[in-house]
Amino acid sequence: MKRIVLFLMTNIAIMVVLGITLQLLGVEGILDREGIGLDMWSLLVFSAVFGMGGSFISLMMSKWIAKMSTGAQVIDNPSSQTEQWLVDTVRTQAKVAGIGMPEVAIFDSPAPNAFATGARKDSSLVAVSTGLLHNMNKDEVEAVLAHEISHVANGDMVTLALIQGVVNTFVIFLSRVVGFVVDRVVFKTERGVGPAFYITSIVAQIAIGILASLVVYWFSRQREYRADAGGARLAGAPKMIAALERLKGGAEAQLPEQLAAFGISGRRMGGIAHLFATHPSLDDRIAALRAGRV
Repeated sequence: MKRIVLFLMTNIAIMVVLGITLQLLGVEGILDREGIGLDMWSLLVFSAVFGMGGSFISLMMSKWIAKMSTGAQVIDNPSSQTEQWLVDTVRTQAKVAGIGMPEVAIFDSPAPNAFATGARKDSSLVAVSTGLLHNMNKDEVEAVLAHEISHVANGDMVTLALIQGVVNTFVIFLSRVVGFVVDRVVFKTERGVGPAFYITSIVAQIAIGILASLVVYWFSRQREYRADAGGARLAGAPKMIAALERLKGGAEAQLPEQLAAFGISGRRMGGIAHLFATHPSLDDRIAALRAGRV
């Protein structure tokens, strides 16, 4: 229930901010003054504001959303040897990777997982689950932390937000064009837009969005290979491989949807569904590390 309320509040806040932005830019609609044709410039601005704006506002709020949705507790003053070791390990890895010290947090989850998020390399968050700490030894946890630090050092959060924003803009723009054409050509609406515009736009946005998301998922899988390689450089390839092997034997790790792409492992998907996976299979990642392909 908490996650649902948080999701709704976040999206309402984003919609309000983007609506105000459109007003400030003077965009009041996507049709020309006569209400007959599309105003392509206004449509492009509308699409970019909602496509890019929504993606980057979510990025700016990512640390807050992560803490609220997972209940992650930031370690301000380590209260145990484990917490002190976590902070010290992250500090050492961050220094080697050339980034600022991230916030370090622990969230309650029986499944072994970890994630990193944040809008800037020098202001990020690295969090691990209680299940990861209970089911992995220090060498394996060190490798997982190195993997997440590599995500931050590679700028993966910003790059993914940029790609998602471009894809969103493309989907919003093209779906409105399709909706307008169908409304004019098929349903013969001469001025303004009819119900067919909205219905067709929604259907087109879903269909085009599914196809366009393949690009985002492909990039997400590639960045996991790069983060594994970075983890191998920071902690050592044997530790990184051992950590991934350990994940194979554990329960399937799941994170809130907003953070799914940022976890150490994703949902296990086979067949054509693999094209919609945020992570490559653990076997493929292990094979890539052993073959030195990453």
